[in-house]
Amino acid sequence: MNDNKLEQYEAQRTANYEAIKSNVNSNVGGEIMAETARSTPAEDEQIESVAAQMKEKAAREIRQTEREVGVGRFAARVSQIVDYVFFIIYGLLVIRLLLELFAARENAGFFQFIKAATGTLYAPFRGLVPSPTTAEGFTLALPIIVAIVVYAFLHLAINRLLRIFAHRKTEI
Repeated sequence: MNDNKLEQYEAQRTANYEAIKSNVNSNVGGEIMAETARSTPAEDEQIESVAAQMKEKAAREIRQTEREVGVGRFAARVSQIVDYVFFIIYGLLVIRLLLELFAARENAGFFQFIKAATGTLYAPFRGLVPSPTTAEGFTLALPIIVAIVVYAFLHLAINRLLRIFAHRKTEI
């Protein structure tokens, strides 16, 4: 019987201890919450200042991003135009190369049109390298091939330059 009373006393004591501990924890937690809820005017001013700085930085980044996107769109549009022009140049030069290769009649209207259209594009390369010709009159116009390669490199360089202008710089 004595052991039973001792066990009851220890159980009651443990329960009281846990109740007091829980009460103290809730009181301390409440005090901490109340203390953090109150702020001084200096802290309020500092919070407002930091918030204003963050808002201004975000607005600046948005404006800068919009400018960069605009420049990127413009560069992309210019790149599309450059691609179109160079594809026309490639097409005309390839047609001229094929007409020369298959010994087209020089007095044909289409051949004269292609020669006139590519005359200024082909002029810097005319006579640069010899063009082998067969006995039947077929000619491999190597200067036209050189012109196509040079225009391809020029095309690539212009597009790379446009990408440099359109490249968006990111900061972390």
